[in-house]
Amino acid sequence: MAERTALIDYGAGNLHSVHNALKAAGAGDIAVTDDPAVVRAADRIVLPGVGAFAACMGGLSAIPGMIDALEARVLGDKVPFLGICVGMQLLAERGLEHGTHRGLGWIAGEVGAMDPAPAIKIPHMGWNDVVPTVGAPLIEAGEAYFLHSYHFVAADAADVAAVTDHGAPVTAAVSRGNILGVQFHPEKSQAYGLGLLRRFLDWTVS
Repeated sequence: MAERTALIDYGAGNLHSVHNALKAAGAGDIAVTDDPAVVRAADRIVLPGVGAFAACMGGLSAIPGMIDALEARVLGDKVPFLGICVGMQLLAERGLEHGTHRGLGWIAGEVGAMDPAPAIKIPHMGWNDVVPTVGAPLIEAGEAYFLHSYHFVAADAADVAAVTDHGAPVTAAVSRGNILGVQFHPEKSQAYGLGLLRRFLDWTVS
């Protein structure tokens, strides 16, 4: 049976572009879905996200049974998971954008505002280097496209899979086991992004 990738539709993601990028990377059966039953049957799960942390978490929480389905499949069954941009930030315990808001809590840490520095513009927008940490899954050195004003501050440095620099080190990716989150946009990162998506689609989690 062909693998199915669930691309979560919760009203807060760049679904069309991510879907097209997954197709270009070789994904066969892609279900753009807000149905928890489809998520529970998926072999791989992608959670995109654009906008504010609270709005994204609110949209995800508003779908009855969706978070339970994600936790059953990702935390319980250990299927490969990819969070993109705010979809990656939602992995944190909390977000500090316009108040304090609960996240999924799959990776310890919080999402806070990037500190502006002289000659450094916020939001962090455009192409920047991705520097993987030792042993990080799937992430290779290269350049990717970023667009964000908030960043993931992991409680455990071992959960940081890659960094970039925007006046100071900024988390570019987090990972733990079968879970990978990237702050950059693979769907906007041309050959570099497609390479990451191909590796995700081939990822066998040990």
